[in-house]
Amino acid sequence: MQKTVAIAGLGAIGEPLARALDDGVDGLRLVAVAVRDEAKARTKLADFRTPPALVALSELAEADIVVEAAPAAVFERIAVPAIDAGRILVPSSVGALLPRMHLVRRAIETGARVVVPTGSLLGLDAVRAAAEGRVESVTIETRKPPGGLAGAPYLERNGINVLSLDGPLCVFEGNALDAVTGFPANVNVAAALALAGIGPARTRVEIWADPGVSRNTHTIRVEAEAARFTMTIENVPSEDNPRTGKLTWMSVLACLRGLVSPLKVGS
Repeated sequence: MQKTVAIAGLGAIGEPLARALDDGVDGLRLVAVAVRDEAKARTKLADFRTPPALVALSELAEADIVVEAAPAAVFERIAVPAIDAGRILVPSSVGALLPRMHLVRRAIETGARVVVPTGSLLGLDAVRAAAEGRVESVTIETRKPPGGLAGAPYLERNGINVLSLDGPLCVFEGNALDAVTGFPANVNVAAALALAGIGPARTRVEIWADPGVSRNTHTIRVEAEAARFTMTIENVPSEDNPRTGKLTWMSVLACLRGLVSPLKVGS
């Protein structure tokens, strides 16, 4: 039996995801999208084999699975109706979930599920496994081209100009909760890591603006009773939005496949 899918947003994540679903994914059917600019969306959807309906954010919850791929500012307008309706919510703005964990408690009451995709990280299975035992520390170091960080609220508040750098600069050190507050469009990876491991208060984050890199680079270091490991991934930024890696939408698609596949690989 197919599950219906609705997507909030047709940007760097939502559009390629929608196209992949329109091309055909066993067990999944794209039925609706919600966007800010409907005229622009109609142009993007014109060549779809089965164009989805354009609906209001609250109407996305009529689908079995609701994918949030929109600006974090509208997260609650997408998440709350989906959870109240008992749907499966797949959030891309994972950072917006951290200060709203009451939504997870609400999901227990309604039978909804919140399924966080891996995004542009790696090794979350290992982190989750290690967290079943004692973990000393989890750290993520993120390095991005300066243009991928420009405009972040933390930089604006502190008067940090990253566009004129001639060398790498550490612009933030702190925990995951503070990181996603200061960089809501940049470090959803830190939020996913925190949820997989030891929580946002104990997960340490470093953010670097580095004109010497052309890819969004994340290095995770874990010290645990069961294992010690370090992992690095270099993601190609999306042409449409340099704050988002190309791998992100693919991760969401893999997550959706996992929801309907008879075979699940990984914990």
